[in-house]
Formats: sequence, structure tokens, C-alpha cells
Amino acid sequence: MNAQDIVQAPWSPPRIGVAMTRLLIVDDDVTVTADLRHKLEEQGYWVDVATTLPKEMTAGGATDYALVIVDVSTPRVGGFDALRHMRRQSMLPVMILTARGDETDRVTGLELGADDYITKPCGPREVIARIRAILRRTLSHGASHPVDGVLRSGRLSMWPAERKAEWEGEPLKLTSTEFSLLEILLRAVGRPVSKAELSRRALGRPPARYARSIDVHLSSVRRKLGVLADGRPLIQAVHLHGYQLLKE
Repeated sequence: MNAQDIVQAPWSPPRIGVAMTRLLIVDDDVTVTADLRHKLEEQGYWVDVATTLPKEMTAGGATDYALVIVDVSTPRVGGFDALRHMRRQSMLPVMILTARGDETDRVTGLELGADDYITKPCGPREVIARIRAILRRTLSHGASHPVDGVLRSGRLSMWPAERKAEWEGEPLKLTSTEFSLLEILLRAVGRPVSKAELSRRALGRPPARYARSIDVHLSSVRRKLGVLADGRPLIQAVHLHGYQLLKE
């Protein structure tokens, strides 16, 4: 990445709960990024702004960012190709920005592993609320937030405190949203959980009318899990009741 492609944000005194939390916004809309960065800095986040996704993020390099916000509609950013390459190497939380009303972009982004999306134009307050919801899932497993140890059902094992999951003893690569959804279903194994409850607990908000986020995320989780002896997927949609994880 060239020096002109990234702008280091000035230091802001961190507030309790977000200290040392560093974010990256990848977007070439100077007006939008400047306003959003300012609002995030007011909340105590450390923010960098770039016009292209850093190469180390698509090549498996280390990063100290807690979350990346990417405008997938900007040609220079690389959009979905950048997200696709990134997901092959990293489960770093990603929020995508899309054009208002473009459902295809939203669904494609979620299928490629984005944790959440927001449509432009968007208000900073909504973006910040979405960011906080994602970070609560990924950064809230310290000593001050005790969580049960291992959760198991058949071949599936999850360690919520470590945000780690295994299938048949092998690591299961899940995004932060996928992990949260699967954990909720595992804690209720054998019983359906409504989409409203899944959205509230995993995304931190009630579902919007006709929203497909939960369906897309769980479709991805379903593909990563094995199937039952009779060939049925482990995660089942229950008409009018939501989704459930079947007991093996």
C-alpha cells in the first residue's frame, strides 16, 4: 500500500470499554470517511482510513485491527474480490458498506463472510451501534465476562470464552457472527430458536422486515458442518419457529 493510500488518525483519549481498539475504514469517499472517523474517535476508537485494502490482509499477514469497514461498491477498494481473498486467510470481523437498496451486494457480502452490512448513505450513530455489536461478540470474553467452558453436542465442540469451535476434532473456521449464531443454537440444541431471538442476541438488533441476514449466515454455517447419518443438515429451518440444531 502506498503512503497516500492510508491516513493515520490522530490519537484520541480512549473511553472505557474501547481502549486500544483500532479500526480500519476502506473507502474512497472522503466526506463519508472523515465524518465517520470523527464520530468514532469521539467514542475513543483509534481509526485509520484507506482507499485500498492493505495487502497483508489478503495475504494472511498479521494485523492489530479489531474490525474493518469496507465499501464493496468502490472499484479501487477491490470490493468482493478483496473480501474473498481476506476470508481465505483471516476471520477478522468485517462490516461492508453497500449502495442503498442493492440486495444482491448485501447477500453476496454475507455469503463471502462479512459479519454485517450497512447501506449508504448511513448515519454514524447506526454504524457505531453495529460496530459495538460486533465487537461485543469478539472482544467481550475477558475475565470480567465469565462464560461456561466447553459446549458439546455430538461431533461439535465450542469454547465460547476462546471463540473457538471444532468439528470432529478439527478447527471450524467461523466469522464472529457465525460463531455467535452457532453458539446460540448449540445452547438450545434440539429446540428451535426464532429468527428474532437469533438476530437480537447475535446481531444486537431486531430483524428488519424481509431481512435475510440470519438465513445467509446460517446457510454458510450449515455448509461448514457435516450432516447426520441420514444426510440431513445439522441445522434445520423450522417453519414459523426459526432454526434449530439437531441432536445427533
